[in-house]
Amino acid sequence: MRIDRLGDLGSPPEVLRAIGDATNRLDLPPPAALTGHWFGASAVIAPSVLIQPVDVADAFAVRPGSHSTAVGGGWIGYLSYPDPGSDGRGARIPEAAGGWTDCVLRCDQDRQWWYESLSGAPMPDWLPEALAAPSPPSTALGAYRIDWDTADRAAHRAGVLACLEAIRDGEVYQACVCTQFTGTIAGEPLDFFIDGVARTAPERAAYVAGPWGAVASLSPELFLCRRGDLVTSSPIKGTLPLYAPPSALRASIKDVAENVMIVDLVRNDLGRVAVTGSVTVPELLVVRPAPGVWHLVSTVAAQLPVDLQTSALLDAAFPPASVTGTPKLRARQLISQWEHDRRGVYCGTVGLASPVAGCELNVAIRTVEFDGAGNAVLGSGGGITADSDADAEWEECLHKAAPIIGAGAASAARSQHRVVELTP
Repeated sequence: MRIDRLGDLGSPPEVLRAIGDATNRLDLPPPAALTGHWFGASAVIAPSVLIQPVDVADAFAVRPGSHSTAVGGGWIGYLSYPDPGSDGRGARIPEAAGGWTDCVLRCDQDRQWWYESLSGAPMPDWLPEALAAPSPPSTALGAYRIDWDTADRAAHRAGVLACLEAIRDGEVYQACVCTQFTGTIAGEPLDFFIDGVARTAPERAAYVAGPWGAVASLSPELFLCRRGDLVTSSPIKGTLPLYAPPSALRASIKDVAENVMIVDLVRNDLGRVAVTGSVTVPELLVVRPAPGVWHLVSTVAAQLPVDLQTSALLDAAFPPASVTGTPKLRARQLISQWEHDRRGVYCGTVGLASPVAGCELNVAIRTVEFDGAGNAVLGSGGGITADSDADAEWEECLHKAAPIIGAGAASAARSQHRVVELTP
């Protein structure tokens, strides 16, 4: 493997902007990017990668390594939430898509950039020139706008009430009920992603694009991190707006119960394929900030058989526990009845499987799905327990969506275009 130190090239949004400009100018496939906290780095960027539809069984089908620092390359892409909505319609974009990259640019925590190639190939001829003068992320502002429509509050309320009835009847203990915002983008999804990352700095942001459209994930949540035979998952359950004191979240009976139930579900999911007796909970009920909100986060860890394929791990754990419910199968069945629209990439996963560094996948929340015609879909939701209030759950959806909607607000305001009003 080749590893070259490049020095301080700028922030991840600046470098991604420069690479995106170059691939667009040279008519190359666009970059794919992971920013925030991935593989111990603040960014991992595939400079140009062809992201194509694949069979869902082939997503992330790479034997993961366990290198502590270098990433090198690998398969980068997404896998959609598998279930339909009550309208029965098919997927808006491919259910899974991804591509192989032999090289990446990695930004370490000291803002030093590294070029890494699995095959040992030198940097592509066009890339040094693109990196010589990165464009500031502010050049993306004003280059796009998204006109969002208002989500269907009545349909969400009906879903929450149906879920509460199912809880009273003993069918489920908890389930995640979501709504959708739809809109259209004028401009490039990459500009939206760069703007969102620059403004909100989410922990698990990810971007992939192709002729079919794009996925721009501003997620704070880790679904799976696998290094060799070790795997961790950090489900988020429990949310309050940032203006609330964080201690109130830890003191909330509803939020704590919601988190503990999902921790038990993650333990069960990983336990299906883990070495017997190896599942542990190294973190429970930690309050952490995310864009616009406080979250309760826990971490579950397990040891896997060395020869376990990633497909077997996904069969056991996907879709993520935090976006389904308990018991998982029945919750998924009911969610497909309660929610009118297919979730799509929202509540699925985006990430990278590297033969050197391992596999890291986010939970694709705070995620916008763009089709090839410029239509945008943003999901937002929350976990429903016996103590849930339908109005409070709607407010939670709005709080979670607000930073993402806001990623288009500044640009829209400059162009004097309407954006959705995030008030009840």
